[in-house]
Amino acid sequence: MTEPSGTKATPAELAAATGPGGPAEPANRAAELGRVSVVGSGRLGTALVSALAAARVDVSGPHGRGYPGPSPSRPDDLIVLCVPDAAIAAAALLIPPGPLVGHCSGASGLAVLAPHRAFSMHPVMTFTPDSPPNVFQGVGAAVDGTDADALHLASGLAIRLGMRPFIVAPADRAAYHAATAMAANFLVTLESAAGALMRSAGADPALLLPLARAALENWGRIGDAALTGPVARGDERTVQAHREAIAQRVPEYLPLFDSLADATRRLAAGVVDSSSDTRTYT
Repeated sequence: MTEPSGTKATPAELAAATGPGGPAEPANRAAELGRVSVVGSGRLGTALVSALAAARVDVSGPHGRGYPGPSPSRPDDLIVLCVPDAAIAAAALLIPPGPLVGHCSGASGLAVLAPHRAFSMHPVMTFTPDSPPNVFQGVGAAVDGTDADALHLASGLAIRLGMRPFIVAPADRAAYHAATAMAANFLVTLESAAGALMRSAGADPALLLPLARAALENWGRIGDAALTGPVARGDERTVQAHREAIAQRVPEYLPLFDSLADATRRLAAGVVDSSSDTRTYT
């Protein structure tokens, strides 16, 4: 699907709306958001309404997917769709012309919001049913707009929530969203597999949490040099013992283990000096 002709922000508009490190903070935009309505009562929609209310934004919702827009006596300025990707276009078509319409999808572009002037704001965060209002604080937010003003408003919305807006080029969006899925969704799958193996040993899977947190924090500090363990040390005897235990106790996870072990071997081969965080890759 292509972007609506004539509505995508031009390079000059994008340059005017952004600074060297991403979108510049829009002057007074955070205070000029106007009335915001949120459509979608899932985890993100619920958290967004709570956070906007806490930030003293005039917000309504979360509304159901069939939300046709507000009454003429109290129009919306922004409508944010927090619905599954496959439902965005249909939800957008129900909204009459007028307000700026946005979505929070990481994978979708702006064409799904046609014919509206549009924006997107994708928080780089995972949500739960009980996410607190401050869940957005310090989080990155990928923003885009069909014109410079829409981009400014998307950035202002992110900033009002305490997020750090940045731009992902349309050609890079799939790669960007895949990265976020790997970092969050696949991590849960991996910990679930580790937890199943831990239970088979008669131990509480919760004991893995400090270990997993430390590994992630170490990677954040020193990158790939944080890699440790038998694969990184070349201890194939221990790796084989692990493989045999998994094959016996949780065989459904053996292909996952083999794939991760192979990927870890390739990563370990590129880490030359983990103590000084100096790495070269072949």
